[in-house]
Amino acid sequence: MGQLSQLPLNGVKVIDFGQYIAGPAVAMILADLGATVIHIDPPSGPMWDSPANAVLNRNKYCLQLDLKSVQGLQDAKALIASADILIENFRPGVMKRLGLDFTELRRQRPELITLSIPGFASNDELRRDWRAFESIIASASGVFTDMGQNRVLMGINPSFSPLPLASSYGTMLAVSSVVLALQARQRSGQGDEIEVPLASAVMEGLSYNSIKIDGYPLRYKTLREKEIERRRAENLPMNLSYEDLQEYLDPFYRTYECADGRKFYAVCPSHRSHAKRCLQAMGLYEEMLAAGLPKVENPYLPMEQWEGDASLGVYPLPAHWAQRISTRMKEVFRTKTAAEWEKIFGEGQFPGAPHRSTQEWLHDEHANTAGLVVEVDDPQYGRMKQPGAISWLEDSAAMMLAPSPRRTVSVKEALATLAECVSPPLPAPAEKAVGWLDGLRVLDLTNVIAGPHSASFLGRFGAEVIKLDPATPNYDPWNTVVFGMSSARGKQSILVDLNQADGREVFNTLVRSVDVIVMNAPDRQLAPLGLDEASLQAVNPGVIFCQLDCFGGPRRGPRTDYLGYDDLIQATTGIMLRFGGGMETPEEHAHVGTIDVMCGFAAALGVAAALYRKAATGHVSRARTSLASLGNLVQIPFCFDYAGRGPFNEPSGRDAVGYSDLSRFYRTADHWLYLDSSEQELARLERVAGLAGISAATDRAAFLSQALVSETASTWQQRLHAADIAAVAPDNLDSLRQRYSRPADGRPGTDNGSYSFSVYADHPSGHCVTQLDPYAIRPRCAPIRALPPAEKFGASTRRVLQEFGYSQAQIDALIERNCISESWSEEYLPS
Repeated sequence: MGQLSQLPLNGVKVIDFGQYIAGPAVAMILADLGATVIHIDPPSGPMWDSPANAVLNRNKYCLQLDLKSVQGLQDAKALIASADILIENFRPGVMKRLGLDFTELRRQRPELITLSIPGFASNDELRRDWRAFESIIASASGVFTDMGQNRVLMGINPSFSPLPLASSYGTMLAVSSVVLALQARQRSGQGDEIEVPLASAVMEGLSYNSIKIDGYPLRYKTLREKEIERRRAENLPMNLSYEDLQEYLDPFYRTYECADGRKFYAVCPSHRSHAKRCLQAMGLYEEMLAAGLPKVENPYLPMEQWEGDASLGVYPLPAHWAQRISTRMKEVFRTKTAAEWEKIFGEGQFPGAPHRSTQEWLHDEHANTAGLVVEVDDPQYGRMKQPGAISWLEDSAAMMLAPSPRRTVSVKEALATLAECVSPPLPAPAEKAVGWLDGLRVLDLTNVIAGPHSASFLGRFGAEVIKLDPATPNYDPWNTVVFGMSSARGKQSILVDLNQADGREVFNTLVRSVDVIVMNAPDRQLAPLGLDEASLQAVNPGVIFCQLDCFGGPRRGPRTDYLGYDDLIQATTGIMLRFGGGMETPEEHAHVGTIDVMCGFAAALGVAAALYRKAATGHVSRARTSLASLGNLVQIPFCFDYAGRGPFNEPSGRDAVGYSDLSRFYRTADHWLYLDSSEQELARLERVAGLAGISAATDRAAFLSQALVSETASTWQQRLHAADIAAVAPDNLDSLRQRYSRPADGRPGTDNGSYSFSVYADHPSGHCVTQLDPYAIRPRCAPIRALPPAEKFGASTRRVLQEFGYSQAQIDALIERNCISESWSEEYLPS
């Protein structure tokens, strides 16, 4: 597969026992980054029969072993003997029963890094032995219940989604943890034994959905939230049609029809300039001002002090302005094609994108030019369109544009391949384990969700994070403070005006002091801030810079500099068409930050890869990722194309209840049940009390509907589990939060099973806040830090400057000249 010696993980040896998605995907990403990966299947081949295996096993050497045989186990141990990383994603205890005890292997070789990705946590006594397929984890974790305001108002509950969210979040948490452990090993000589339960991973992905803020101010509640509350209070049905639902959406956060019949998604509700630019480009700005649209100069004031009841750049707009603006926007959108609007939005620097299908995205000019989609000559399927790299280093990105196809090898060939790898030397193992990022300083220049989440994520491993924001905010409090309650945990917040010389000097002082800088912005914004490679290295040679953006790839493409958010990637990569059912009814995927959070983890992976390369070779690299690359990952079961591929007809739309008659939701006597079985298990289903005759049934859905409604969900769950058949009654986030919350105790939650929340009764916001713990990554050796609550924006400005030698008088003078600020508002969460 060539000597790609400049790739950051060159020389790293990985043994991949993974099946289905998460384990193989972790190993795929490591292989994309240059690791040598030996993938091991059972004698019958992959346990998941899907063309997606061609994607998941690219850049790998593949072989089959029977671990239940003496020879197979002996061969596996021979491969493991020189490995740096082992990966598996079975139920807890399976590998040990097969004779591969990861704890014992690490006792023999302390430098070894092992990764286990079970469905549920090994310390979850209730669920650890469940058959944890994707839909079972999602059902148990509240993914399908109360799934977003749209589905609640339409009365679709539970609501199925074909996106493998648990595996996708688990992949990114797991792969970032492995590379963080790898870079730490270069200093300590010590590996680690890591567990990342998929149920915990998907909860981390839903951290923005599961937060509970007591006394949440009315100003932040959307029209949809208010309608849900009204209907519940008045005991009215949730029965809005898709068409009626559209009128409850903010005009700057919804879909419009264009002249060519295609739909276009506009997302510009919270930035102080984006909505204005949008209306100006559409010729509507002056019209709305003439109609009396107010402008609130400071949206961080309490609403009672505003000059009017609304303002552009403040989400959500009240109903009467939302209706007036969206009515006119609908008319104007019909005057141009979706492609024309895409260019107007992109070049006008405000976010919007046409809806595309996944197949269209795979053949899209930008996706292919930018390297977000690559081509691989697979031995089974021929020339395939596949997702590109998930995260990359700029100076070696070109080497990731032509992945090698999976290659079948013998054990002898695999051993020879491993023997050729040259790994950097390691120090003797340290006696005491420390945090993977202890002593690392990070400067966080990001905004919204993906970027801030990445830097907060680094904090749990010991990094010190300083969050720098403008002295005057660019976004409204919904976007900064509400999201920041999750993404700003563990950070010191400082407010600086980079447009003033003294503010720039403060910035440069910070830049000179840190090891890593994280920024989410397109390329064109970097040089003016001094964040291009030459400028940054002149100020701090050796600093690692990580860039996140929306449409960026390993190469530049036509839309690389276009602005965008999670929602636009959902629209442009086909997620909204799949979730909504087609171009006529596209629908945003229900979870806040579906892609954002994964992109944050991908940025952490990029930082870890750059740190590893620097530790191993001394070379300093710039790391990158993008929302678009993660839009590929979350669709990995169907994000590929090739000649002769079947239709893109995966489950989609509001009527979808599962994958097949044997893997779907069914009503029981008291609740819903998700049954996840297959043709291969029909004999086992026959032996379950109440299901005899299913093998002969011509309509299995009708048979199961009639049979399952006869007993309660818990009864069926018990019977099916006794037969080792996957099934679960769907849970919801409110219930999980109530059952698995405890008063904040300074612990990260890793000891609490698959679900863990902390209640901050004395949160600095003045509200009682319940939040998910930073608990999905569970190293046996390295500590995980419980992150303190997000402080008020600007709360550390004075303290940080004092640490850098500024006197009180100098700080006061900078505040007087508005070069820095200690606060955006009197209230933490403006009311």
